[in-house]
Amino acid sequence: MAVVLVTGGTGLVGQALKHVIDTEPEGSKYGKLKGETWIFASSADGDLRDPAQTLAMYEKYKPTHVIHLAALVGGLFKNMKYKLTFLRENILINDNVLHASHTQKTTKLISCLSTCVFPDAVTYPLDETKIHSGPPHESNFGYAHAKRMVDVQNHAYKEEFGCNFTSAIPTNIFGPHDNYDLEDAHVIPALVHKCYLAKQNGTPFIVSGTGKPLRQFIFSRDLAKLFVWMLRDYDDVEPIILSVGEDEEVSIKQVTDAIVKAVGFKGEYSFDTTRADGQFRKPASNKKLLERLGPNSGFQFTPFEEALDISVKWFIENYDTARTGMKKKA
Repeated sequence: MAVVLVTGGTGLVGQALKHVIDTEPEGSKYGKLKGETWIFASSADGDLRDPAQTLAMYEKYKPTHVIHLAALVGGLFKNMKYKLTFLRENILINDNVLHASHTQKTTKLISCLSTCVFPDAVTYPLDETKIHSGPPHESNFGYAHAKRMVDVQNHAYKEEFGCNFTSAIPTNIFGPHDNYDLEDAHVIPALVHKCYLAKQNGTPFIVSGTGKPLRQFIFSRDLAKLFVWMLRDYDDVEPIILSVGEDEEVSIKQVTDAIVKAVGFKGEYSFDTTRADGQFRKPASNKKLLERLGPNSGFQFTPFEEALDISVKWFIENYDTARTGMKKKA
């Protein structure tokens, strides 16, 4: 019987996968297969920075398939402040998971990367061939290099041992169960939390940066369905970008406007242009994804504002726990 282990199972994407597996009909395109077991592991199941604890987790659950989501993650300013920590801890996590997947004869491993692995100076749109063609942006130095090494290791494990290891590269993810901690959340959950507090307190809503940078966002539950598709149908060692199309880039100003609407904030807001913007844009091509899905896949991305409404509703309903976020999803 197949056993699918999801590392980082209590995080944003892990909980989206759980939602999909729990709500899609058994045996359907994105549902679990008959007799299949899904395990959503958290740091309580073992510290993946420790090889012994990682191996113990594999020996306990005996996974035939692994979706590796666990990572030390954080927002722009956290990444800039703790470069070595992000580099070293993520290298340890990834190396232990890949090695255990090999030694325990896991049938298939899918790791989750990020578009921050791509070079800073690169021609756009980003595609899967450009990962190693130059250094990443300085603001994501540690995390990006650690994630790049997963792709290097996937190829090495395949060439030396024939392992079926691959990786997904999502664009900016958002949704229920995100990290809404004000200090180290990514852009959408941070802005949702700030906007909610401004509404509750009757205070101004101030957004860091100019509002001009452009991003592609993917709803976590859409991404979860694509992970299930990869689990069933994608066996190429080469990574694949999971994203909406380039034509769906939105500015931070557009994101903020949508958040203001979803939260129901009636006050005025402004942009603090003294704060860093990060990369201005990094559009990624989903051409390979669409080709592999095929014209009759029936897969559709959730419209941005609809997905944002779901996310904001979840945050407000779970405010007491959601507001503190999760520092680690390992």
